[in-house]
Amino acid sequence: MRLIPGVVVAPTVIAAIDANNDGILSTQEAQSYARHVLGDLSISVDGKKLLPKLISWSFPSPSQMRDGMGEIRITYTVELGEGHPNRVLLLANRHLSAVSVYLMNVVVPEDPDIQILAQKRNQQQSWYEVDYHQEAAVASSPTPGARIQTSLNGLQFASFFRLGVRHIAEGTDHLLFLLAMLLPAPLLACGSRWGRSAGLRQSLLRILGIVTAFTIGHSITLSLAALSIIRVPERPIEVPIAASILVSALHAMRPLFPGKETLIAGCFGLIHGLAFAATLDRLGLEIWQKLVGIFAFNLGIESMQMLVVAVVLPSLLLLSASRAYPAIRLTCAAFAAAASVGWLLERLLGVSTPVDLIVNTIARYGPWMAGGALLVSVTYKVLLAARQVPQVAGRLVNRPSAPRVIGL
Repeated sequence: MRLIPGVVVAPTVIAAIDANNDGILSTQEAQSYARHVLGDLSISVDGKKLLPKLISWSFPSPSQMRDGMGEIRITYTVELGEGHPNRVLLLANRHLSAVSVYLMNVVVPEDPDIQILAQKRNQQQSWYEVDYHQEAAVASSPTPGARIQTSLNGLQFASFFRLGVRHIAEGTDHLLFLLAMLLPAPLLACGSRWGRSAGLRQSLLRILGIVTAFTIGHSITLSLAALSIIRVPERPIEVPIAASILVSALHAMRPLFPGKETLIAGCFGLIHGLAFAATLDRLGLEIWQKLVGIFAFNLGIESMQMLVVAVVLPSLLLLSASRAYPAIRLTCAAFAAAASVGWLLERLLGVSTPVDLIVNTIARYGPWMAGGALLVSVTYKVLLAARQVPQVAGRLVNRPSAPRVIGL
């Protein structure tokens, strides 16, 4: 643990360490504070609580801390008992929560038998979860055949599959791009405007084409990048991903490339695949493990994408024929455009924006919003059908009788 007291909070931290207020941080005071810090940690593995053991500590002088230059270092360990190869480590930090900013992360393990599968954090990063897989240690280097056998372990496959599902579920930028592309899919373009509904068959074919092209695009670059055939730094990739959301949002407002949505989705899929590959690259996998990892991870991505499309599709098709759909489409597209601009400012200029907080907050209520949209669209369809029935019945009852021939 590295604790860096800022100038403003340094007096509070010094007062907490210097128990006798003599201006000197003794060894006993430093050790006592280090134990206090560990006491504010909550650590568990697979649901079993663990106690951290203090190993070493180092403290700067009070003057260094007052100048904002000091760094407190605390080294500790936790003893893990035997357990399942797939494990979940939870760590919560409550130390000085009123004045603290937390940052938690895990590095790629040096031990080749340990693979990091997934990471989760809360907004403040005071709570952190890491899922990892640990193989039994082997005396000699495994043969390629043995590595393949290891990588085909069903538990590992399931872990990579869950990682793909979670990557889409928590990857709001990828979901926002896909939803923005689907907004105008059920409509026909009339010049520079979106017109009436394209009909059920044409809408389904267009949506299927968009999702399929996006899948093929990101599958290609995911495989190439994960296998190190191509390599692009992760940070620059985040910029064109944000740009792809902006382009798709503007297209949802006004037709920019009508009839070419499938091609555009495939091209943008190539970019998104590079970001997906960065997730696998951080796991430090060997080549044979990557092969099965790519397949399972990609399968998880596709499963989550298809679930999202299946949930959104009925509402999209039912509402696209309504008079309210233009307002719904423009509102959703404007939100996607605003979010993409915020991400571009962050990723290009380093400007801090609340876009992540806003998008993630809305995403938490995504299932409820999808259910509400489906309820509204079904209600609209039922009311529309009920309104049309009396009109049809009236035409049948009031139609003129057949002409009669009168003989003379």
